[in-house]
Amino acid sequence: MAAGAAVAQDAPIVQPGAPGQAPRALTAEEATRIADNRFSADDVRFMQDMIHHHHQATEMATLVADRTNTPAIIEVAGRITASQADEIAFMRDWLMDRGQDAPDPSAHTMAGHGQHGGHGAAHAHMTMAGMATPEQMAELAAASGPAFDRLFLDLMIAHHAGAVEMVGDLLGRSGSAYDPVLFEFVSDVTNEQQAEITRMTALARGLTDDPRSSLTPGFRDAGEAASNMTLVASLPKPAGFYDPSNPAGLPPPIPSEDEAAEGERGEETPGRFGRRGPFLSFANTDLAFSGDLMAVGNYHGINLYRIGEAEPQLISSLVCPGGQGDVSIVGDLLLMSVEQSTARVDCGREGISEDVSPDRFRGLRIFDISNPVRPVQVGQVQTCRGSHTHSVVSSDERSIIVYNSGTSSVRDDEELAGCVVGLPGDPRTALFSIDVIEIPVADPSRSRIVDSPRVFADDETGVVAGLWQGGDHGEGTQRTSRTDQCHDITVFPSANLAAGACSGNGILLDISDPRAPRRIDAVNDPASPTGTRPPSTTTAPRCCSPTSGAAVRGRAAAFRIP
Repeated sequence: MAAGAAVAQDAPIVQPGAPGQAPRALTAEEATRIADNRFSADDVRFMQDMIHHHHQATEMATLVADRTNTPAIIEVAGRITASQADEIAFMRDWLMDRGQDAPDPSAHTMAGHGQHGGHGAAHAHMTMAGMATPEQMAELAAASGPAFDRLFLDLMIAHHAGAVEMVGDLLGRSGSAYDPVLFEFVSDVTNEQQAEITRMTALARGLTDDPRSSLTPGFRDAGEAASNMTLVASLPKPAGFYDPSNPAGLPPPIPSEDEAAEGERGEETPGRFGRRGPFLSFANTDLAFSGDLMAVGNYHGINLYRIGEAEPQLISSLVCPGGQGDVSIVGDLLLMSVEQSTARVDCGREGISEDVSPDRFRGLRIFDISNPVRPVQVGQVQTCRGSHTHSVVSSDERSIIVYNSGTSSVRDDEELAGCVVGLPGDPRTALFSIDVIEIPVADPSRSRIVDSPRVFADDETGVVAGLWQGGDHGEGTQRTSRTDQCHDITVFPSANLAAGACSGNGILLDISDPRAPRRIDAVNDPASPTGTRPPSTTTAPRCCSPTSGAAVRGRAAAFRIP
């Protein structure tokens, strides 16, 4: 093949239509214009919408002068007026430079005369993230003094957060913000709006009568506020449960750039820390009581106290890392939930690094605390997903029945036989169940899982994934996870009932036979069709009254119990 200069070649350029449609011939200029990605339709819509969004902020700021004399509020309004006006001018110029419609919001009020279709377009602008409704704007205009200050900050903080959300939505769209000028602009919008949110939030705290708003920070000397109760004692972590060189459990400081370049630690830059906390930065997770004995569970083990005096007295500490540390006391036995993959059978502190190890422990630990000064581990029940929490359902002189809730990943079946993740519909899956554990009181070493009931199964088809499949609950609502586990189960023994907070559902169990719980009802956000049978529900206290409820990912699921 002879080498030579590149030769331009002419060939047809076509754009195929939809199935069944004839292709359309294009000129080279038309093809280039179609492929032009200097800016996208999403970019244009964002800038047009953000002009109206910014304009409402200036409208709110304009109300300040005649309604408050609070210097800090006046200063906020001045910053907003200046910055938002400048950015509106920039956005209009950006649009016009590209031959796009550049709305002038000052010539068209937000009451329904926008440039994009009148009342319908104005309504669309009002639904943008963070936009105040006409009713809220009217309420703000009618307020004055401290009431105006509080409402102004509430609306403006939400408004700025909405602008940040709009930027995030734009950047999440394919091909958007390719223009470097636009990308720099939206980055500045995010940074400036977040900085203003921080300033306004601090200001809002100072306007409230709630004493918690002005509490001073600190480690062991932080400010305190109490209402209708008295703080009797505040106990620090015992020795062995914190790092003496870092008692506050702060993440490691980040050295300055000069020190990092020299490979030296040197003096750290104030206020700059890593994002991962040290191993001993854990929180206490649970309390259990038996007579005057109190067990405090955490991610590093358990601390036992005698209570009754003015201040609980530490009598022993049990180091057994692994979290979550949910605890229960039944007679002389202390139960502890363990779910972390670094936990060891022997309570060792060195952790587990292998993917599969016979030394790993995830499940329910059982300790004999007949001598609480020297607890002894007398039983273990390994589970496929560990133990996030557990609930003691029944006990007598022979056995204790416990419901175990595992929320971690399914471990390898080479490590524990029968642990299968499974594809949807796989009957072997370790998901979509709870564990029923039996503990023989005379010999806890023989404790075992006696059943793993499919409490989330569809009543009619038997499909194990029979409840919430995951997702949000409609526009503006939070997302909830697929219901394949319970976070916690509350037991109401005298009524033979238990209520579970289980991912996207609250469930009610018949525990007449503690070894074979049976789901009798389930609830989910009624605004979202989930395919579950809607139960009779009512709002009620959370536990142990004629009505028992369970928290469902931030929502309260309550059942009326006859």
